[in-house]
Amino acid sequence: MPLVEGCKHELEITIAPETVEQETERVVTKLASRAKIPGFRPGKAPASMVRIRFADEIRQQVMDALIPRHLYQQIEAEGLHPVGTPDVSDVHFHPGEPLKFKAEFEVLPEFELQEYRGLSVKYDDPETTEEEIAEELERIREKHAVYRNLDPRPLADGDIAVIRLESKTTPQGVDPIRQEELTVEIGGKETLAAFTESLRGLSPGDQCDLEVTYPEDYGERRLAGQTVAFHLHAHGLRSKELPDLNDELAKDEGDFRDLDELRARIRSEIEAAKRDHARREAKSKLLEALVDAHDFPVPEKLVERQISAHVERSLRSLAQQGVDPTKVRLDWNKIHEVEQPRSTREIKAGLILDRIAAEEKIRVTNEEIDRQVQSYARQTSQPAAAARAKLAEQGALDRMSTQIRNEKTLEFLFEQARKE
Repeated sequence: MPLVEGCKHELEITIAPETVEQETERVVTKLASRAKIPGFRPGKAPASMVRIRFADEIRQQVMDALIPRHLYQQIEAEGLHPVGTPDVSDVHFHPGEPLKFKAEFEVLPEFELQEYRGLSVKYDDPETTEEEIAEELERIREKHAVYRNLDPRPLADGDIAVIRLESKTTPQGVDPIRQEELTVEIGGKETLAAFTESLRGLSPGDQCDLEVTYPEDYGERRLAGQTVAFHLHAHGLRSKELPDLNDELAKDEGDFRDLDELRARIRSEIEAAKRDHARREAKSKLLEALVDAHDFPVPEKLVERQISAHVERSLRSLAQQGVDPTKVRLDWNKIHEVEQPRSTREIKAGLILDRIAAEEKIRVTNEEIDRQVQSYARQTSQPAAAARAKLAEQGALDRMSTQIRNEKTLEFLFEQARKE
């Protein structure tokens, strides 16, 4: 078995003439039993005539039977782990001679696992500030705000304008925009400056045209970085009244006895979220360090598969934001150039985690899979049995198991690490 390069391997296989003839006779017998040849009743034609009349079909069936069988026997005998389907070439198949062929494929790399226990990582238990609690309380006040209609007058900062909005021109790939009733806070931190400047000073009943250039990081991807011309009609004026920060607000927000209990819950939730984020950051750094410590080739097919997965996720994200994926022009050369390094590291990380999980006997239990399936069932509003069947059909249960095992392995690495 010559090594071609990296993870690529090549096998040259020879199948003895006797084995080829035995398989040929089996195929001929099968064809003869149902062959319809003029001058003979079905199944009564001599084998010699069947061999001549169906030579091409016999040849193909013999190769289809023998090549995969002997290829995978050899692969198993040599303890190889192919990635993807082997490419078969240089097939030599002539009557009375051995059947010879070559097969090229990639295999999972062999590598020496470096030390993974006791790695150093920067980690501090996060703290929650009073400012963060105050910001969350303000968000709760905003959620319970009451809006009241006001008599017409010129709009000023802090007012809530009720407008009708219609796009006059839109960039290519962006559908026309029309909103009959949209509320905009004049001068609000979430309001784009173009809307504030155009609305400030208008009175209900006034109309105007404006041009809006959306930021590159705008939440709605189809509009990010785009410039849209709008016609705007101011309908009305409202004021926003925020509730007092007191025990009544806490009771309105949920099952809280008073404001102190609400504050305590907010502190606990912020701390939990920050702790989760800090742990994920630390785990990510540990994994990056492990990838840097290991030098081994990665199968190209796995890298290509990972790049395709990234592209598919991006297109699904665009579709969810109203962008037609079929209208997105993809430069595959550029995508490959940008994504190849990241995808290669992700594949290496997965292979390293697999080895560590095997070394430490980290496994996924049926209960852990069941919890994930039940969570998916709740999210998609379907019975757990139907959700499991759908996930199994999509091959998602294996991916789910891999994800759970990787998370458990990362948690093991974090617990074993030296926190600095």
